[in-house]
Amino acid sequence: MTGTRSHTYRELLIEIGCEELPASWLPRLTRQIGDRVGAQLAAARLDSPIPPEPFGTPRRLTVRVAKVADRQNDLEETLTGPPVRAAFDADGQPTRAALGFARKHGVDVTRLSQIETPKGVYLVYRRRQRGAAARSVLGGVLAATLREIAFPKQMHWDAWLDDGRGDLLFGRPIRWLLFLFGGRVVPFVIDRTPGAVSGGVAPIRARAVTYGHRFFTKEGVPGRGFRVGSFAEYRKGLRRRYVLISREERRARIDQKLLTHAKRVGGVVGTAGGESSLLDEVPDLVEYPSVVTGRFPKEFLALPDEVLKTTMIHHQHYFPVVTRRGRLTEHFLAVTNTPRDNVRAIAHNSERVLIARLRDARFFWEADRRAPLSARLDRLDTLRFHAKLGSYLAKARRIEQLAGRVAGDAFDAQEQVAHAARAALLAKADLTTDMVGEFPELQGIMGGIYAREDGEPEEVWRAIYYHYLPIGVSADAPPLAKDLGAAGISWAAVSLADKLDTLVGLFRAGEKPTGSRDPFGLRRQAHGVFRILVDSPELTGLAARPALGRLLTLAEDVHGGEPSVENSLRLVPFLRERLRYVLEQRGYDVRNVRAVTHQTSLNDMRPLDARRKLEVLPEFTGSAGFLQLATLFKRVRNIAKELPDDTFDKRRLGVSSGSLADEEPAETKLREQLERRGPKIEAAVTSGEGYRAAFAEAARFGPAVDRFFIDILVMTDDPGLRLRRLALLKRLERLILRLADVSEIVKED
Repeated sequence: MTGTRSHTYRELLIEIGCEELPASWLPRLTRQIGDRVGAQLAAARLDSPIPPEPFGTPRRLTVRVAKVADRQNDLEETLTGPPVRAAFDADGQPTRAALGFARKHGVDVTRLSQIETPKGVYLVYRRRQRGAAARSVLGGVLAATLREIAFPKQMHWDAWLDDGRGDLLFGRPIRWLLFLFGGRVVPFVIDRTPGAVSGGVAPIRARAVTYGHRFFTKEGVPGRGFRVGSFAEYRKGLRRRYVLISREERRARIDQKLLTHAKRVGGVVGTAGGESSLLDEVPDLVEYPSVVTGRFPKEFLALPDEVLKTTMIHHQHYFPVVTRRGRLTEHFLAVTNTPRDNVRAIAHNSERVLIARLRDARFFWEADRRAPLSARLDRLDTLRFHAKLGSYLAKARRIEQLAGRVAGDAFDAQEQVAHAARAALLAKADLTTDMVGEFPELQGIMGGIYAREDGEPEEVWRAIYYHYLPIGVSADAPPLAKDLGAAGISWAAVSLADKLDTLVGLFRAGEKPTGSRDPFGLRRQAHGVFRILVDSPELTGLAARPALGRLLTLAEDVHGGEPSVENSLRLVPFLRERLRYVLEQRGYDVRNVRAVTHQTSLNDMRPLDARRKLEVLPEFTGSAGFLQLATLFKRVRNIAKELPDDTFDKRRLGVSSGSLADEEPAETKLREQLERRGPKIEAAVTSGEGYRAAFAEAARFGPAVDRFFIDILVMTDDPGLRLRRLALLKRLERLILRLADVSEIVKED
């Protein structure tokens, strides 16, 4: 335990200056440094009543703690020794056990105490360790923080710490350290390996010095360090040297400047083609953002918008300017790391780079269009999909068959079979185009565009365009019904066929994901399957509720050969886990999700039904009757196991029957409840509609089941009675399981 006393609090300021960090790393690293410093201060028994404030720019990670105690809390420990009965002899003199315990802690036996425990009275030593000055332990706080920051990739840079752990790996080489406590430097050194030390490579020592923008400043010499004594001086000094340490401030500045500059050229910043994600990224690319406006020749507007936006946003990090109706203009905006807007030289160079990229894109566009998409199918045979599954042409042939069968058999949409099969056959053809070779993020999209240019119907080209989607699991993840137009059914068939072919094929090839390793993105493929099936009515306009088992059977058929039992045993739990993940991400209660996805056979698993059940199930989980049934249902299941399924099935077919003459009232009550409520529940399960009424009927079983267990001995010695009563419980179990395993809803004690 720790003892607290009044402290003087001082400000702690740490800045780790390093070479440029990737923008994608920075948000997570900024959060990490705040969390790690806070945790290490607590571990070092340094009181800090105000949480750490983390900051990050491409060249620095900073954390400020406004109040840190100037001394550790005292440590009070109770160290347990031998039992008193073994510590003193009959005359009350200390034994060797007591003397040894006292000697171990450097005290006399008279300073030991006694404490009563459940195991008896023991000898103890209460040790109090006075807290050390904060300056003497803060070095350990920083050392542990540097060790614990997790990077996507770390690098060796010939540095080590004198903390007994040797080399210090970091995301990028550290160039300077600012380490102040109460305005004074805390001694700390990052040493360099002997072989690395030279005129330009030296140990990095903590100082009261930081660095602003490399090339611009309002005072002093650009790029030269300056001294600070507090966070207020630090923030003000960096601002005067064109560094904004607050990401929110950089983001707000970019927002405002983009709006202003787009307005000057008569447009607005687009929001539909990745611009919002770019706006999330660019604050982590610069330390002092400004904006320049550029333009390109209007002739390039003849290229597809997707090509223009990909070139500007993904390749150059430029923001397209669009009209208020969303049409692209010849203007773009670039965020720069300079103090002034519209520096003509920067704008000119940005234009040169973009125009060169657009010339390449136009060349690829014109070259690709010299042949229709269908003429490229043979070239797919030169691209390997997987060593055990053949080329992309083989995959295209498989998903052609599978998409047609999904549209016809699973969706019962015969009019879409030809469209789905055609779209599936052409879906991968754009992998052989020059455009996708240069812009791989446009695969699928370019296939759809080329199919449209070739005169393919909307049901075909839109299905190709969107067939890699969905990626997200939320109900609003693209594509939406308005994006798909008339291609809702054909798209769903092609997208499912592609993903199911990949899942079944790669599981057959032994490529099951393990832990965090999923090189083929099979979890993402499964999420896409369930996003389509869970939201099928909204996406396709159909009432079909395909069972997952039926879809997998279709996929197995196109791969040929006998399905592997071992493969099925691996695939079933994987898919159930992924379905549960998708539903839990939608915000449904974990226990409810497990209840409606309990099926051991994928033939009984209909993702759309699971969603519909989850939409109404919370209305009942708090009712007394439903909770009574849920609590008793575990007992129902445990007892019903005593009746084998084949015996029960024969009994239901009339091979075995029993007299009802000696039926107890509680048996009669439960049987009548099953006969009255069973058809309503069965009707809801069969139709996929009316689950609210079905759960209401299930909730009314509670009192009858409770009375049954109070009055009836199921496992009686009379075999006829035992069979009849087991069959009654088995019948109840099967009926309720058609809805959900309601025992999952009851919290474990």
